[in-house]
Amino acid sequence: MTGSPLPRRIAILAGGGSLPQEIAYRLKARGDHVHILAINGAAEIKDDATLQTSVDFAQIGKILSVLKNDKLTEMLIIGSVKRPDLANIKPDLGFFRAVPTVIRLIRAGGDDAVLRGVIAFFEKHGVRIVGPADVVPELLVSSGPLGRHGADSRQKLDIAKGLAVIRRLAPFDVGQGVVVAQGVVLAVEGAEGTDRMLQRLVARRANQNYLECGVLTKGPKPGQEMRIDLPTIGPNTVHNVQAAGLSGIAVAVGCTLTAERDDLRNTADAAGVYVEGVALGELQKRAKADRVTLDLQVFGRRRASATQRSDCIKGGGVLTVLAQEGVAAAATVVHRAHVLAIETGEGIDQILLRSGDLRQWGRGVWMRNAGVTVLADSRDLDATLLARAAETGLAGIAVMLGDSTLAIERKVIEEADKRGLFIAGLTWGQGEPG
Repeated sequence: MTGSPLPRRIAILAGGGSLPQEIAYRLKARGDHVHILAINGAAEIKDDATLQTSVDFAQIGKILSVLKNDKLTEMLIIGSVKRPDLANIKPDLGFFRAVPTVIRLIRAGGDDAVLRGVIAFFEKHGVRIVGPADVVPELLVSSGPLGRHGADSRQKLDIAKGLAVIRRLAPFDVGQGVVVAQGVVLAVEGAEGTDRMLQRLVARRANQNYLECGVLTKGPKPGQEMRIDLPTIGPNTVHNVQAAGLSGIAVAVGCTLTAERDDLRNTADAAGVYVEGVALGELQKRAKADRVTLDLQVFGRRRASATQRSDCIKGGGVLTVLAQEGVAAAATVVHRAHVLAIETGEGIDQILLRSGDLRQWGRGVWMRNAGVTVLADSRDLDATLLARAAETGLAGIAVMLGDSTLAIERKVIEEADKRGLFIAGLTWGQGEPG
């Protein structure tokens, strides 16, 4: 006869939102020992009954000490966070001991690469990182409608397109959320997160009637590390979807979290918004990078670093894949291998403004002229755009030229030189379609 399983001793490294506290309640109700590590400036824990310690991003030594002293063998990392501003962190001795790891994380680029590095670091110190599916599988979305409303046949076509775009963008570590209406991709989530993506659609609602039947699709990127940063929806998602004039939310079954599920269901039912779990099928398989071969040529006096050249090619790959999916994306902004923003109708000037606010690791790092914007059409490259790029702190601009017979105007190159920007052209590699 076997006895009951021993209580788990689990830490919750808590970011923003209600999920960290909700999960802590559930684990404690099962008899597990829970210790919340509440990240300063992010966590919203209002539970005095649960053991908790406040930590800063850079207090690595303090985090490891708590894990050791409280004999915590597992850790769940949950809740929304922004990459910290390196100018404002409060490092301890453990941070300086981990400097090589920190540098690798800063250079890692996209979110998934950073999170894999975080997991490897803690597991090297003997703490098993667990995911929501390991500890609270009941919070994952199941197949079918969550409430009274469901998607009709036309809306299911939009859902399929949104999930297809997520799958195709997976090799570039971008795009957990995509909005589609009547077959048109209205928005692709960049570094701003789902809520801000939806909020920017509100301003476009008045003169774009097809928004009335649009859908927010969310799902993990194929091959994504599933223990951290799962797509999440809650009552606030429904409010933002309704404000944007969309009619529903479709999310991946078994790998999307629900926060405040009862409130989510009631809010959606009252708003007439459907929330539906969709089986991913092919999306569940690990994506292989689409073969997009691009050649880069830099013009003018300014040179591009190896990182900046790589960012240009990554941005060009994103635009190429979106074009193949029929998405009219005019530009993207990439900073240190992280896709910050993708333009899908709001205008290039707007994504440049937005990307400045989405700087990674703080303004000091961002303003070293490290980011690039990649344009789908050379006709968008003019003096006004060059001025905006320089003001935003970009290092340069690359243009999709398609084939090597096209060129960038000399006056544009000269203006870029004056602005301290490099100008580059991206052309198809051998065997690629134009």
